[in-house]
Amino acid sequence: MNVSSANVTVVVEYRDSFAKAVIKNVIVVLLSLLINYINAGLIYTFYEHQIFNSNPRYILFCHLVINDMIQVSMSVTLFVTSYILYKIPVVTCCILILFGIITTENSPLNLACMAIECYIAICLPLRHAQICTIKRTVKVIGLIWVTTILFALPDLFQTLAIEPLDFFKSNIFCLRETAFRNPSIIERRNITYITYLGLVWCVLFYTYFRILFTAKTASKDAKKARNTIFLHAFQLLLCMVTYVEHLLKQALQQWFPEHYSDSLFACYIVFQILPRSISPILYGMRDTTFRKYLKKYLLCKIRIKS
Repeated sequence: MNVSSANVTVVVEYRDSFAKAVIKNVIVVLLSLLINYINAGLIYTFYEHQIFNSNPRYILFCHLVINDMIQVSMSVTLFVTSYILYKIPVVTCCILILFGIITTENSPLNLACMAIECYIAICLPLRHAQICTIKRTVKVIGLIWVTTILFALPDLFQTLAIEPLDFFKSNIFCLRETAFRNPSIIERRNITYITYLGLVWCVLFYTYFRILFTAKTASKDAKKARNTIFLHAFQLLLCMVTYVEHLLKQALQQWFPEHYSDSLFACYIVFQILPRSISPILYGMRDTTFRKYLKKYLLCKIRIKS
């Protein structure tokens, strides 16, 4: 049995009742709307104040928030579609999956760039303004997208080369494993992720320990930067969980076969939705300057509504 039929068989076997399906979809949509509303407030605050949109650190943060919004929107679209339509055309599925892959892989690279910016600000303060310019920050963001697109496109090209034409005219239950189902794609993906995440972890460890050494003899800002990179590492762990999610799902199917559908839903909420709320909570609310302006924005909204 191939990967595609195996996944679809599992889904058919564990289809939810109508009432449970409605509840799950309402929960997912409400959570996504709440997360995107908060993120939209952060983006509005960023664009309305020059203190943020002229600072490379906040530009990278805003890119991370926008990326999370796209990722949540793609993920929820696939989730709701799986209940309403069940199967969709292969071409549509491939496009949605590619967007999901690219935005998911953007996050670790963005976190690494934010860590490097912290390192330069603390360990090379006299060169920070020269190195971390707005123009270079925009180029770095462009490089992030180019890198993740180059990581994702081989899956599509190999599928186009291997799969018969009839496959692209068919409808499938939209999963990454059903859209890009060749076993060699999965093997290459695992090797790529190990290398990719290994490099990101090296960056985080290097910048953390360099700042840690500086923080012993330096200012309060250095200690704050060290804590920030620690939070970057925590969020990277959440990103990494996404890459081993399929292993956890296999274990849950063996441990809780009667509640497998509910286990899949819990995994989806914990690994796909909730991590997207980490950025605004850890960075937007934690940053005193950003928090001050965000409060003004929220208070204005409340006064207008009242």
